Amino acid sequence: MTPRGEAITCPFDFSKALEFDPTLAALMARESITRIRLPYGDADAWLVTGFEGVRQVTTDQRFSRAGIMGFDYPRLTPEPIVSPESINVMDPPHSTRLRRLASQGFAKRHVELMRQKIVQLADTLLDEMAEQGPPADLVHHLSNRLPQQTIYDVLGIAREDWPRMQEYAHQLLATGPDGRETAANAKARLREYFGDLIQQRRRSPGKDLISALAAAKDGEDVFDDQELAVMALTLVLSGQDTATCQISNISYLLLTRPELMKHLRSRPETLTDVLNELLRVIPFRKGVGIPRVALEDVELDGVLIRAGDFVHVSYLTANRDSKRYLDPDLIDPDRPPAPHMTFGWGGHRCIAVPLAMAELEVAIGRLVERFPSLRLAVPAEEVPWDTETIRRFPLELPVAW
Repeated sequence: MTPRGEAITCPFDFSKALEFDPTLAALMARESITRIRLPYGDADAWLVTGFEGVRQVTTDQRFSRAGIMGFDYPRLTPEPIVSPESINVMDPPHSTRLRRLASQGFAKRHVELMRQKIVQLADTLLDEMAEQGPPADLVHHLSNRLPQQTIYDVLGIAREDWPRMQEYAHQLLATGPDGRETAANAKARLREYFGDLIQQRRRSPGKDLISALAAAKDGEDVFDDQELAVMALTLVLSGQDTATCQISNISYLLLTRPELMKHLRSRPETLTDVLNELLRVIPFRKGVGIPRVALEDVELDGVLIRAGDFVHVSYLTANRDSKRYLDPDLIDPDRPPAPHMTFGWGGHRCIAVPLAMAELEVAIGRLVERFPSLRLAVPAEEVPWDTETIRRFPLELPVAW
C-alpha cells in the first residue's frame, strides 16, 4: 500500500493560452494518486487523474458530494460556488430524482425549439459583426453574447435584467482572496431573483424553461420552489459560463491551426465529432472543481483513502489518459468517437449537455460557414487570457476576414 506522503501545494493558476498546466501534467505522470493542498479550505485532498480512477470515484457511492457540505472543503475559490441545495452536491437517490425532473426540460422537443432560437440569435449577432466590419472582437460579438442571451432567453429572464445576471455570475466565479463577501452576496441575490420569477411562472406559465421545469412531473413528484430556484441558478452559472469559454477556445484553436479549419470547411458533416475532439483536449478550467468525501475506507490505485478524506478528480487529465486515448495530446479530427469527461461523468454529468452542444454546433457551424476567410487579426501571442477566474478562455479574440 502506498504511504499517504506529504501534500503537494497546487495553486492551479496556470493560464497560458490553451497549453496544458505543467503542474497537472506532473501529477499525471506520478505512479499513484497524490495528496494536494489547494489555495482555500482547511484540509488536503487526494487527486485522481486517470480515466478509470475518475470513473470509479464519480460512480462509486462510497464517495459523496453531499458529505462535503458544512465543511471548509479544499477548493480554488474563496467562497464555495455551489449552494447546499444544488443538484451538483447531492447524492443518489436525491440527485436522481431531480435529474429525472430536470431532464424533461431538455427533452428533444424543447431542445429543438431552443436550437431554432439559437440559430436566429447567432445569425443576428454575426450580421452585426459583418456590418461593423473587420477587425472585430469575436468574444464580444459571439462568445459572450450568444450563450448569455440564450440561457436568459430560454429561462424567460427579462432583457433589462440581463446585465445584472452577468455581473452576479462573474462575481461568483472569481478566485481573488477579497471576493468572498461579494460572491456570497451575488449568490443570495440570484436565489432571491429566481424565487420571485418562479412564483410568477407558477401563476402565469410561459414557453420558457422555468415554466417547463415547474410543470415537470415524475408521478406525483414535482420541483418545490427552492429546488427550482437553485436549479435555475445552476443553469445560469454553467449554461452561460461554460459555453462562452468553449466557443472562444474552439474558435482560437481553429484560427491558430489552419489544418483544423480546413478540415471543417471541407467536411462540415463532421462538425459534431470535431467539436467533441476539441472539447476533449481543451483545458477548459484551472485545476479541479467540486470534491467528494470518502464515506468509508476505500482502496484506490494502491492507496488507502480513509473515511473523511476529501477526493478531487481531474476531468482534464482523464481526457488525456494514454490508456484510453491513442496519442492523447494530439488533436485528431478523425479520432474514432469515444466519450470524454468535459461535461462530467456519472450522476453529476451536466444535465444541460443537449443545450450546450446545440450552442456550440450553431455558433461554430455558422461562423465557419459565413466567414470563409476568417483569421486572427493579431499574432496569437498577443491574444489576452483570463487570469481572474477558474476558467481558461481568451478575453478578446480580434478577427478579420
